[in-house]
Amino acid sequence: MTFRPLLRQLPRKPIYDDLALLDPPKSSPAPKEDSLPSSPTPTDRLAGQIKHARLFIHAHTVRTEDRLNNFMSTVLHQEHSFTQTIASLAPPPETHERVMPGALYVLVAAMTGSIISRNRNILLRATVPFAVGLGAAWIVLPVTTRNVGELVWTYEEKAPVISINHMRIRGAIEEGWRQAKIREEATKKWFDERVGESREAVEGWVRKGR
Repeated sequence: MTFRPLLRQLPRKPIYDDLALLDPPKSSPAPKEDSLPSSPTPTDRLAGQIKHARLFIHAHTVRTEDRLNNFMSTVLHQEHSFTQTIASLAPPPETHERVMPGALYVLVAAMTGSIISRNRNILLRATVPFAVGLGAAWIVLPVTTRNVGELVWTYEEKAPVISINHMRIRGAIEEGWRQAKIREEATKKWFDERVGESREAVEGWVRKGR
């Protein structure tokens, strides 16, 4: 008698039920990390020093570049101001005033004044060439001389002592010039009167001689 048909009719029990009843395997604990910080390696220290050096060089390079840019800006501004100032001293074309020959004439006049006053005292040797050259400048280059005078006056206004003394000297010169013109006109009038009287006297003698 065979038992295989009976065995087939019995319910089959899973073979994994016994394993499921067992406790699940416990995971192995993770290794504990070292609580103490690890000291930096020589490579890390070298990288930090290189970083500080690069930041230091960059900061100084930027500062130097800013100073150089500010210096160049100042130089360009001064150059532009100087160019504009020189251009403002030149006479307008409609005046037909030429600076180059006029400047030579002024220089020759100043040298002539120096030659005339070379045997005089130190005050005359210092003032006569300047006065003669300035007079020649007002005659030969009136527009340029006026522009130069206005430029000098703008700088003198920054120093009150110099500007006050300049005004006094200028007032004295203008008063002396005015008095000289008054005397010139009076002398011319007196000379004309004398000439008129002499002419009338000569005409009277001529009429009497006839």
